[in-house]
Amino acid sequence: MKRNDFIKQLGLLSAAGALGMEQLIARSFTKPVMDSMDKIGIQLFSLPALLEKDFEGGIQMLSKMGYTELEMFGPFEFSAESAKKGWEAITPMLGFTGSGFFGHSADKVKAILSENRMSVPSVHSDLDTLESNMEAFAPAMEMLGFKYVTLPAIPDDRRKTMDDYKKMADTFNTIGENAKKIGLKFAYHNHGYGLSKVDGKVPFEVMIEATDPNLVFLEMDVFWTTAGRANPVEYLKKYSGRYHMMHIKDMKPITHFSGDGSDAPQWMELFPLMTNAGDGDMDLDSIIKTAKEHGAKHFFVEQDIVKQPEVALKVSIDYLKTV
Repeated sequence: MKRNDFIKQLGLLSAAGALGMEQLIARSFTKPVMDSMDKIGIQLFSLPALLEKDFEGGIQMLSKMGYTELEMFGPFEFSAESAKKGWEAITPMLGFTGSGFFGHSADKVKAILSENRMSVPSVHSDLDTLESNMEAFAPAMEMLGFKYVTLPAIPDDRRKTMDDYKKMADTFNTIGENAKKIGLKFAYHNHGYGLSKVDGKVPFEVMIEATDPNLVFLEMDVFWTTAGRANPVEYLKKYSGRYHMMHIKDMKPITHFSGDGSDAPQWMELFPLMTNAGDGDMDLDSIIKTAKEHGAKHFFVEQDIVKQPEVALKVSIDYLKTV
């Protein structure tokens, strides 16, 4: 499912919930202190309305919180027309239109990020752009320095059968090869679909194992991996070295899809359970520790269109500073 399609069907359901003072005090006494994370990033889809209103001010806020990396989402000016049209169709209900560089030029964005000591390791893009116009990323890559172009989701109509997943593996290999030619790395960000067995096999595993590990990398979303009944720690070990990035948020209580996670209504049921990192029931300490041990390089907080980002995103990064 494309990010845009997901948002359209999901509406504006969002759950943040700031951490209560009692919980904060209790956690400070009970949580073991581990080696801190060197860099903590933010996926900008966490606070798009704020960034559309005041991009520079939003970046300054994130920097003051301690975020040092960010991941952008499309469409961009150079994105496929299909991606732009899809975005335009849903922005009236979202209440914001910002994406990509939020109306700024790449060099202006670079200046704002440099002033705030922030970098861009990765950008999310749609499948059409990745398939048909990889070269379009080159100018922005040279200006902003990102290394990864990441697919946030596989469109619904291209993951209906096991054969679709096998074909997608071929598509991923081609995209990865084209990305490499211009100095980029291609990554796939998983959602919760494709994690349930079909005729004894897991579609996600069939797809990944048919891709070239030197061309196709992975970004784990810990929330949707868990929702799909998969164990994040086991996958990090199983595909050691493949997961270069991670999206971090928490879930309370731990809940799985009512079905196989392939359609939007199942997503909608779980979306209100998304909460701040460290404020839920997931064992994020173990997940992040394992990710570091098996090659993960970038960790992004992602709390989709979170309410009160100035509160929720501070809670999440304060927790991650202790991990």
